[in-house]
Amino acid sequence: MEREVALKLVAEQITEHRYVHTLGVMETAIQLAKRFGDDPKKAELAAIFHDYAKFRPKEEMKKIIKEQKMPEQLLVHNSELWHAPVGAFLVEKEVGITDRDVLSAIKYHTSGRPNMTLLEKIIYVADYIEPGRHFPGVDEVRVLAENDLDRALIKSIQNTIMFLLKKNQAVYPETIQTYNFFILKGGRFT
Repeated sequence: MEREVALKLVAEQITEHRYVHTLGVMETAIQLAKRFGDDPKKAELAAIFHDYAKFRPKEEMKKIIKEQKMPEQLLVHNSELWHAPVGAFLVEKEVGITDRDVLSAIKYHTSGRPNMTLLEKIIYVADYIEPGRHFPGVDEVRVLAENDLDRALIKSIQNTIMFLLKKNQAVYPETIQTYNFFILKGGRFT
């Protein structure tokens, strides 16, 4: 799918502010794909569609989660997680993208998962560090992403978990499993 066509489809689904974010994620994902040896076209496509379902009504997303037999535990956690797996489903159903790598990168860009593929890591980190993001810890992750995608991923997950803990919010189990997987794989650092 051509970039302009994909961006037009996404622009119809999201706000102008989110569209600017999407452009930042797209450019960042392309850079990361080139830096770490993944397919820049797949990274571009996954980045463009990563927030496709972000503004869908919660009731519609809840219905899709139930009908598609997605993990029920999604429904007891923050609804901010829902747009990723729902988005992967809708991008396939409504847009016709069938590339499993692209759909998986969309699906896991909020929660992560143990043993993530390179493309999944790229989209997760690109979403976290795109130039429009400004919050404590993002610059450190940007620096880590210059040389070590796994370390950038671990630090971004660590920051997210700490943010949720400070707000007394539950942490989605798959996010904790992702963190543990990469720490146990040898990603220990301070």
